[in-house]
Amino acid sequence: MPLPIPKTSRVHRHTRSIVAQAYERDDGLWDIDARISDIKPRAVELESGIRALGEPIHDLWLRITIDIAFNITDTDAVSDAVPYPGYCDTIGPAYKKLIGLNLMKGFRLAVKERLAGTAGCTHLSELASMLPTAAIQAFAGDVFPTRNSDFKDAETQTPFQLDRCHALRLDGPAVEKYYPRWAIKKAVQS
Repeated sequence: MPLPIPKTSRVHRHTRSIVAQAYERDDGLWDIDARISDIKPRAVELESGIRALGEPIHDLWLRITIDIAFNITDTDAVSDAVPYPGYCDTIGPAYKKLIGLNLMKGFRLAVKERLAGTAGCTHLSELASMLPTAAIQAFAGDVFPTRNSDFKDAETQTPFQLDRCHALRLDGPAVEKYYPRWAIKKAVQS
């Protein structure tokens, strides 16, 4: 379902695109390749020169390599288009500071601690912040089971996705419908 039609006229001024792709490697590790781009639908004059219509102001890539426990074993960061060539595009090696972090254990805070302000690139760090959920989606159904029928023993194993978002809260109707053996019934108020 698309967004509602705007109530006033408007002019398209900017497009930011974020894409993440996951790859299972033949060595048992996974690569998550993420890209962020900013494009204006017109020519733009920057301090560093003119950007033609459709030419990106930012086109940045961040790859993390992770194991199935979400531990980062390697990173690469590349800046194909930046507003200040020769300056912005030199920060890539700083993202090696992500190696050793775990995407599920304080990752976003660790990115801020290691790469905030002038220690990193605002756009690459923003891109890094979406990597945990991209990895979870990549692993769903491949690395860890997600379907009700995949769980033989409800006492020792719970589907990973349960109680991690509004829709899949254990006391909610979606869990009651799709994962009934893990549903928690709300106490009746008297």
